[in-house]
Amino acid sequence: MKDLQSTRAMWLKAWLFLGIGVISAALLIVERPEWRGTLLLASCVWGFCRAYYFAFYVIERWVDPRFKFSGLGHFLAWWWRNRR
Repeated sequence: MKDLQSTRAMWLKAWLFLGIGVISAALLIVERPEWRGTLLLASCVWGFCRAYYFAFYVIERWVDPRFKFSGLGHFLAWWWRNRR
């Protein structure tokens, strides 16, 4: 996959991801307006965000600091090709 070079395209992508998340969460909360469900949704989102950040931190620090991966799929493809 080609690297995204355009600053405008990066901002657009970030805003689209944020919009998807906000709209999805709002629809889930409107569908089931219970505090427990909202708390579980927030915990789920927070947990997955932290796991994704941690995965990139571990990959960058300990797997291959020279190589920049565009996503976890890109890393898995690299790992599959380079496994021993």
